[in-house]
Amino acid sequence: MTKNLTALTMPKFGLAMTEGKLASWTLSPGDTVREGDEVADIETSKITSGYESPASGILRKQVAQAGETLPVGALLGVVADAEASDEEIDAFIASFTADTAEEGGEETEAANTEPRVITVGEHSLNVRDVGRGAGAPVLLIHGFGGDLSNWMLNQDVLARHQRVIAFDLPGHGASSKDVGDGSVTVLAEAAYELLKALDIPKAHILGHSLGGAIALALLRDYPDAVLTLTLVAPAGLEREVNAESLREMVEADRTRDMQKALQALVHDKSLVGRRMADNVLRVRRLDGAREALRTIEAACFANGQQSIDLRPVLDAARIPVTLFWGEEDEVLPVAGAKNAPDHVVKHLLPQIGHMPQLEKTVEFNRLVEAFLEKAQVTA
Repeated sequence: MTKNLTALTMPKFGLAMTEGKLASWTLSPGDTVREGDEVADIETSKITSGYESPASGILRKQVAQAGETLPVGALLGVVADAEASDEEIDAFIASFTADTAEEGGEETEAANTEPRVITVGEHSLNVRDVGRGAGAPVLLIHGFGGDLSNWMLNQDVLARHQRVIAFDLPGHGASSKDVGDGSVTVLAEAAYELLKALDIPKAHILGHSLGGAIALALLRDYPDAVLTLTLVAPAGLEREVNAESLREMVEADRTRDMQKALQALVHDKSLVGRRMADNVLRVRRLDGAREALRTIEAACFANGQQSIDLRPVLDAARIPVTLFWGEEDEVLPVAGAKNAPDHVVKHLLPQIGHMPQLEKTVEFNRLVEAFLEKAQVTA
């Protein structure tokens, strides 16, 4: 009986992605691979990212060749146990296209759902709302200078089990640029008002960087709305911050300067190319975008350090909390994780920078899914 045959397929990096280029294989046929290991580099019009194996085993077959451009979902290769015969591998490959066609070739509801702008209190927020299921909804909050696409490798995966909402914070992306005094209190209020507008009384909150601080502020100000916290390199726990990088994120007006600022977010600098920097610059040049970020920067990162202290909120939390931090974070010190209280479930990730959700996608998604599943069971 054939066991543990896993297809490696062209991933979907972003809402509009329909195809990608297999830039290179990082492993050869016959190499042992563990779940979460990078096996290939995938290039799109917006990003170059490592593709992590969804399973452990042996890379038995490379079906696609480096340099090929293929549609999302196309078969790239096969990971299997050593016991699987060559005939079984070949049969699996031959049946792959037929099997996917039999399933209708249909994309999931999540993959088909585009963002929409909705009015929430005084703000117009760009929102992507996907998924359904018995589990309580999840709200994703991106970091300073980012947008909802920061969750492009995570939202649809998490949406297999429950509703998952990502949105552009006020002052970011396609949302309106009025940020009030720029404080996490104001931004947390906008997140809470979004939950109310979507008729969500309670949610699991997942926040990255400044979004992590906003998640903690949500717990502080609206405790009844928060079921669990998943914090990814959150602001608000230490004083230190890479102020130069934040300043460049706001003020850079040349591609090479923005590229340098963005590269501070990741350990693997090759993930950030000129095209990504150009995309960010286009958003920065929208009316009011830089002014909004300057206001937030002044409120949250004054005088080159973090001016928000949310450690007491984390220390006093009586709900499930998990924390992710890359050990090579160049933006916020990993000491924030090492000094976190004992009741927080911590994941320190070696050779990873400020964005574990993009650099270690498979492991990150797996751990978050397990955390949320456990929280649902024990609720």
